[in-house]
Amino acid sequence: MSLLASRDLACRVRDGLDHSTDTWAARKRELTALSSSRWAGSVTSNTHDQWGLSRRAQHAHLRSLDAGIGMLRHRLSLPVGEKGSRGRPGGGNETIRVTPDGEISIRLPAPLAGLANAKHGRYVLAAKVSFSHRGEEWRDRVAENRAVAYRIHLDVVRGRWYLDASWTRKALPVVPLATLRAGGVAGVDMNADHLAAWQSDAHGNPTGQPGRFDYDLTGSTGHRDAQLRHALTRLLHWAQVTGVQAVAIEDLDFTDSTTREKHGHRKRFRQLVSGIPTGKLRACLVSMCAEAGIGVIAVDPACTSKWGAEHWQKPLTTKNRKTSRHAAAAVAIGRRALGHRIRRRTAPPHDDQSDRRGHRTAQARPDTRGREETRPRVPGPRTRSVQPDAERTRGTSASKTVRDAPVDRVWVQDPLLLTV
Repeated sequence: MSLLASRDLACRVRDGLDHSTDTWAARKRELTALSSSRWAGSVTSNTHDQWGLSRRAQHAHLRSLDAGIGMLRHRLSLPVGEKGSRGRPGGGNETIRVTPDGEISIRLPAPLAGLANAKHGRYVLAAKVSFSHRGEEWRDRVAENRAVAYRIHLDVVRGRWYLDASWTRKALPVVPLATLRAGGVAGVDMNADHLAAWQSDAHGNPTGQPGRFDYDLTGSTGHRDAQLRHALTRLLHWAQVTGVQAVAIEDLDFTDSTTREKHGHRKRFRQLVSGIPTGKLRACLVSMCAEAGIGVIAVDPACTSKWGAEHWQKPLTTKNRKTSRHAAAAVAIGRRALGHRIRRRTAPPHDDQSDRRGHRTAQARPDTRGREETRPRVPGPRTRSVQPDAERTRGTSASKTVRDAPVDRVWVQDPLLLTV
């Protein structure tokens, strides 16, 4: 059958554009005599489809060659030294185009082409726009004919139309982790209604006052996004005031937290966790930190809330400040980002069997090995029994006993006995 199929394909190629139903029927009759009518119909049908696919691929290749020739002609027509571009009009995308002076033109669809007031089926708006936020950056991008996305929306309350511009930036250079840790970090604990933050120095000690940045995730999508951006903006302003170089946040992922296997029968808790926009917060935080020049450190979220409340909530609570569980978790996140252990506080040695000593308040740096190293030799007595090599602080005194009295005379025995 393969030999018959190859012969039929060769006949179809020789027919070319002169192919008709008569030639198809003639080929089918020839194949029927050599095989069967069913096989003849299948072979001729597959041959026809294969020839059509090859023809369409050939046309696509020719179109790509024509496009390349046109691009080369356009580049050769430019003056020497001028940079080439993908399109001469520029000013954004083809649907909505905004010139650097603020003129907006919209490409109308085919049914509305009769309403166009400019060339190539475009409609130019009478009003002009201006961007007060990052206007210079947008103007430079449009002048270089780089990609810009626009979105037009209506504010029903104010009765105004707004134009939003957005674009994607190139990847920023990666800053070494040691550089970000040098100035301390700000640990951030994400919750359902607020962000809890606390600054930690390079040694892992919490400094300053904790920060709380509330947001409301109810309502429309636009309202939630605005609330989230506003909370992150206040967080970054607070981080800039404290002087930290990085923000530490948990690497959370609640995309599949609606399943019943993760949180048992607590339906309300499942809804609460699944409603936290971790992915959107992560994306917004990374982009906004890049604008502010602050690094982002993602840490393992395991047991940060539990250990933070266990080891840091009570020590950080004072008469004038009540430390929440979330603020203690922020301290734990900051310590983990700095490479320190969360459970840093250890119980001191006991005087007796009682537990009245509590937790010690002093802690050493991780590179301080005062406890593990051999203690230096201190000259002089250290206990009640004087060591043999101990240095003396006073001179030697004579013994007051007869036995230990010093011998300063020579004893001589008389050879003659004294008798009476």
